[in-house]
Order: sequence, then structure tokens, then C-alpha cells
Amino acid sequence: MEFFLATLFSLFSIVDPPGAIPVYVAMTGDRPRPERNKIALMTSLYFLLILVSFFLAGTYILSFFGLTVHSLRIAGGMTLLISGFGLMSGRFTKQRGYDKDAEKQSQERTDIAFSPLAMPLLSGPGSISYLITQFGQHPEWNERMMILAAIVAVAFLVWACLRVAPFLFKVFGAGGLNAIARIMGFIVIAIGVQFIVDGLVHLVKEM
Repeated sequence: MEFFLATLFSLFSIVDPPGAIPVYVAMTGDRPRPERNKIALMTSLYFLLILVSFFLAGTYILSFFGLTVHSLRIAGGMTLLISGFGLMSGRFTKQRGYDKDAEKQSQERTDIAFSPLAMPLLSGPGSISYLITQFGQHPEWNERMMILAAIVAVAFLVWACLRVAPFLFKVFGAGGLNAIARIMGFIVIAIGVQFIVDGLVHLVKEM
């Protein structure tokens, strides 16, 4: 249970669903509630599919490119550092690849659940590299099943956050959600540093 909770908290901090609420509200504010609810559900399902796919394909990605778990751990740590600094500086959407061009393109489409909401806004490079590293770091399938359960739990939390997004946006406002994102950013930076330290220690031991 401790491993599940630690993975859940780490992945939730990296994904940061509250940080995506302003973008979701801005993109769906003029749509009727049933359509908003459908977008929230489809976004969480796409998010789940993307992360589970990358998690299960982690070993094949490593072997195909001839990478070690330790090198990927260091690269993943650096990616998490960049994402964490982006969260702390309030540039969440820019760090996730969502800019003015992406916003303009999304307004021209009716289906925005997969892109840009599910990817890259929620399932970005930070969460993907984190899960690939976790797959290689935990070879036992009982631990991998716990990680999969944590992914499902985060997908549910994504759906819940998007369903109540208009209410949360009214309660916390942009400033409150920014503050939450900065706290998450600090945690993500700490996770990234730990990844880099662990990777370097194991590389030194192997040398």
C-alpha cells in the first residue's frame, strides 16, 4: 500500500491535473454541460490509454535503443526538473507544449479530448519518462500491477478534476490554481533530483 500511495502521489504531482483546469475551462466554457462531461470522460480515457501503453512498452523501448535503466533514469530526472521548474514559474501550458498555435488549432476542432488535453497537456514527457523508468526499475509484476493501479487512480482523479473544473476555477481562481501548481512543481523537482542521484550512483557502482 505504501508503494502504491508513493507512486500515486508522485504521478499525480507530475501530471498536475489542477494545473490543466484553466485551459480546460477556457476551451469548453461555451459548450453545453453534457458535451463538457463527455470531453472530461474521453480525456481521462485517452490519458489512461497513453500512459498504460508507454508503461507496458518501456522494456521494448529500452532494448530497441540500447539504453540502460540508469541512463533513462538520469534523462527522466532531467525532464522532470524542466517540468518542475515550468510548474513553479507558472508556465505549465508552455512546458506541456500548449501554446497559442495549439490553442488556435484546438478551437477549430470539435474533438479536443485527445489533443491537446490528454496529450501533451496531461500525459507529457515527464509522466511518460517517469513510467518507463519505473517499469525498468521494478521487474516484479506485483509491483508493476501496483503502478498500473496508480495510473488508473490518477486517470480517475483527472476525470474528477475536469468534471468539477468550473466550480474549482470559481473557488480557487487562477491565482489559487497557480499556487497549487507551484507546490506540485517543487515536489516534481525533488523527484527529478532523486532520479538523477540514483542513476549516477548506480552508474558509478557499475564502473
